[in-house]
Amino acid sequence: MFTGEYRHTVDEKGRLAVPARFRAQLEGGAVLSRWIDGCLAIHTRGGWAALSDRVAGLPITDSAARLFGRQIFAGALEAEIDRQGRVLIPAYLREEIGLDGEAVIVGVRDHGEIWAPKRWTEYRRAMEDPETFAEAIRGLGI
Repeated sequence: MFTGEYRHTVDEKGRLAVPARFRAQLEGGAVLSRWIDGCLAIHTRGGWAALSDRVAGLPITDSAARLFGRQIFAGALEAEIDRQGRVLIPAYLREEIGLDGEAVIVGVRDHGEIWAPKRWTEYRRAMEDPETFAEAIRGLGI
């Protein structure tokens, strides 16, 4: 399970250290992709295959299903974790989310997310008010 919040530097070549707690789960390889809410996602290969299967089961006549598939899969790539525990994030993905110099990596149960620090702070602040948070999760049955 991916949990926690970490801050790491993105070097001049676009390499980002993967949190040590995530590395063991990603030993079999990883898939890096665009994700929802203006961040990137890092999935295990098995997790990515499961997501792919779910998307494959959606009706192609559903415009939202086509949009999701295009957005997520067009920006995805298999990523290797190097011996220093880093993953290379291509320039086009770094530019899309505004990643420069530092990144926030958060665990979200079945995947990790990579955020530009400013965007992560804005997202977190939007949910700080308990009533706003409660309204956002209403209907989830939690």
